[in-house]
Amino acid sequence: MKAKQIHEMKDDELIAKLGELKQELFNLRFSNATGQLNNPMQMVVCKKDIARIKTVLRERELSKKA
Repeated sequence: MKAKQIHEMKDDELIAKLGELKQELFNLRFSNATGQLNNPMQMVVCKKDIARIKTVLRERELSKKA
């Protein structure tokens, strides 16, 4: 996902997407452990998307407090 797309999403959409990405990461790790993962870069991309979403959620949380 692009950062611009993430910034355009609402908080509840971000939380839902975060849950989906965490599930996807779990499945990728499982596939990697069993030797069925074809492209290990998928895990890296998924982790970065999770980090982007968490960053945006945290920024919004801090802006509400200020």
